[in-house]
Amino acid sequence: MAAIDVAVPALPVQARLLRGRGRRLSRSRLAELEESGLPPESLASVLVWLVLAEVPVDEPELNAARRRAMLVLAAGGDPHRELAPDDVAVVRLADELDDPGRRAALAAALDGLAAGADGLPAVTDALDALRGDPELAWRVYALALLADELADE
Repeated sequence: MAAIDVAVPALPVQARLLRGRGRRLSRSRLAELEESGLPPESLASVLVWLVLAEVPVDEPELNAARRRAMLVLAAGGDPHRELAPDDVAVVRLADELDDPGRRAALAAALDGLAAGADGLPAVTDALDALRGDPELAWRVYALALLADELADE
C-alpha cells in the first residue's frame, strides 16, 4: 500500500456521515464508502477512523497522549497539513498508546468490518492491506486519532 496522506479536515466529515448511532456500520454504509471514490489510502484511514471507539483507551490517557502528539505536530509546522502514518507526531502517538490488548481490539474491529465487506472490492482491499500489516494499521489508528482531534478544533 502506498503512503497514506490524509487531508485531516476532510476525513472526519466524510466518516461522520457514515457512522451510525450504534457506532456500527451497516452494509449500506460500507457500500457508500465503496462508491465514494476515495483513494485506497484515504479509504483505509476512514475505515480505521470508523472503529476508533472499539479500541479501549482510558480517556485521561488518550487526552494526554493526543495533547503531546499535537504539540509535536504543531512544532513541525502547520498542524492542519496532511498527515501520513510515518509523520513524527503519528509515530509518537502510536508508540505511546501501543498495547497488545489495544492492537488485538483494532484487529478484531477490522475483522468485523471485513466480515460485512463481501462484494465491495475497494473496501476489502483497504481492509486486507490493514489486516495484513498490523504495524501500518496501528499507525493509521494513531493518525485517525490525531485527525479526529484536529477536526474537533
